[in-house]
Amino acid sequence: MNPSRMSRVVELLGPDGPLARALPGYEHRPGQLQMAEAVERALAEANTLICEAGTGTGKTLAYLVPAILSKRKVVISTATRALQDQIFQHDLPAIERYLDLHPEVALAKGLSNYLCRRRLEDFRASAEASRPKYATSLGMIERWVKETDTGDVAELVSLPEGDPVWHEVCSSTDTRLGQKCPKYADCFVTRMRRRCEQAKIVIANHHLVFADLALRRGSGDRGGALPNYEAIVFDEAHQIEDIASDFFGLQVSTTRVEALLRDAGRAFAKVELERETLTRADGLAIADTAHRASIKFFEELVARMDRGEPGRKPLDREVWAGTLLEAWHRLDTALEAIQRHAQVFEKDEASQVVMARALQIRSDLAAIADGEHKHAITWVESRARSAVLGSTPIEIASVLREQIFEMIPTVVLTSATLTSAGTFDFLRSRVGADSAQVRTEELMVPSPFDFESRALLYAPRDMPEPADPSFASQVARRAAELIEITGGGAFVLCTSTRAMGIVHAELSRILARKPMMQGDAPKQVLLSRFRADGHAVLVATMSFWEGVDVAGDALRLVVLDKIPFAVPTDPVVASRCAAIEQEGQNPFSRYHVPLAAITLKQGFGRLIRSQRDRGIVAVLDRRLVTKGYGRTLRGSLPPARRVESLQEVREFWRAVFG
Repeated sequence: MNPSRMSRVVELLGPDGPLARALPGYEHRPGQLQMAEAVERALAEANTLICEAGTGTGKTLAYLVPAILSKRKVVISTATRALQDQIFQHDLPAIERYLDLHPEVALAKGLSNYLCRRRLEDFRASAEASRPKYATSLGMIERWVKETDTGDVAELVSLPEGDPVWHEVCSSTDTRLGQKCPKYADCFVTRMRRRCEQAKIVIANHHLVFADLALRRGSGDRGGALPNYEAIVFDEAHQIEDIASDFFGLQVSTTRVEALLRDAGRAFAKVELERETLTRADGLAIADTAHRASIKFFEELVARMDRGEPGRKPLDREVWAGTLLEAWHRLDTALEAIQRHAQVFEKDEASQVVMARALQIRSDLAAIADGEHKHAITWVESRARSAVLGSTPIEIASVLREQIFEMIPTVVLTSATLTSAGTFDFLRSRVGADSAQVRTEELMVPSPFDFESRALLYAPRDMPEPADPSFASQVARRAAELIEITGGGAFVLCTSTRAMGIVHAELSRILARKPMMQGDAPKQVLLSRFRADGHAVLVATMSFWEGVDVAGDALRLVVLDKIPFAVPTDPVVASRCAAIEQEGQNPFSRYHVPLAAITLKQGFGRLIRSQRDRGIVAVLDRRLVTKGYGRTLRGSLPPARRVESLQEVREFWRAVFG
């Protein structure tokens, strides 16, 4: 390694560097410097780095600064859009201001974040646009499109999250025409991609990265959604197996089909008015037939699901017979009619997109129903407003090994939670980071926070077993006792929606103030209310286990109802466990326990987010202290003091909070 390059990292991020001189209250973090030097080595030597960087390490600067100094084309892939925006709007400007580094940077989000000018024009001309319920949102978008340079919906803060008009006018993989589009030169996605081509640092997210890799793999070339790059940093890397599995699998949903049919209706109505040989009724009738066929097909699918907890249910190959087979054939015939009708309008761009989308949905349905992917599991899921048919690879490691670790010169995997039982073995085996052809460095950087004196782990033995019918109610009662000690400021996190409902209902009966519950309002609204209140209680599910940051005493108690084991009946989980068993290994110890350890650590991480944070994490699952594997799980958690009685909790509270 070039010694001057290493000394530059030390100079910038070390205790005597510009950050230390410029920022009031700056605290030198040795772990940050250790990680930054490891990232720099990986970039200089074309290696893979796997780094667990505990909360508070400052891992974002630890990978951004060496990435910028390397002068290489680097993609930074985050788990969420919120983290993308934080890096782009806060971390990079700080680097420019305090470190005097001025990299060419581009922000690349998924296509659905960008307005499509052609779709906006088509929607504006449609009959639906005149409906009063769309007037406010459509007017807002039309005013904004005249001013925006990026077309990124994040700028349109006044547009409600999930607004139905946005779904009709945003870009997507299905609806893009590429260079054939008359709006291509002025397209917001085109602009974004040009910025990415010119930039050295591209801030993307896991969904976009894996969509890009799936496109490249499917097309057999390197022309994907992102420009070619020399290095990639996966932040929150513990999520990549699940996200990659979705993009290398297939999914057909009611939402996808209905979106196609709406666009088909608009395209046909627009062009048929200009044709004397056709009437508007032709296209509408074809779309209406497809709509009815879609409803019948998904009704038949859902009817074959086992009831119980929400989630994916396996679909055996044998179900493709009788009324379901007939319903699929009717839907396929209806989509073929859409395809052929669109083909008539060969010079109309929107109709050509409809034709391609209809063909792709037919192809995906056929691949799922015919079981073309032998190493995949087929499933169906009924959601609140849609149903989804999917096929997910049982094993994704080989694909990632080939497409990422053996293809990209430098790969960095980092997160606060990557190890289980003190090793990276589980992560490496799941994501393909175990290739003999790739040089890999492993690094564990502990959190600088004082968990021993500022955090407490309460794990009681006297709770009923999680399988006990009274467990959820007992969780609520014990949570209420803990909330009484802390005076609120609590997250109560449940591993299922059913448990969340029971716990919330019981807490509403017990507590003087009714707690908030996930779903009562959008996630960010709930978090804003929680922070502002200071004494609130929020009952939620797994979506609040990670990526949620509430610093300070507003959050001083985190209650986890159960050890977060993966749902054993989930078809993908069950298939992966069966594959492990076929290899002669124990799926519980090789899959369930390591995965639970990482997830449990994420839940614990909601509590201590800064040096000033303090409080209690309660895991109300007795198995954490009564089962042999509990030692592994406890060993993966931060070194907070462990107690088993409420009296010890009260003593800690008095000592720390006075």
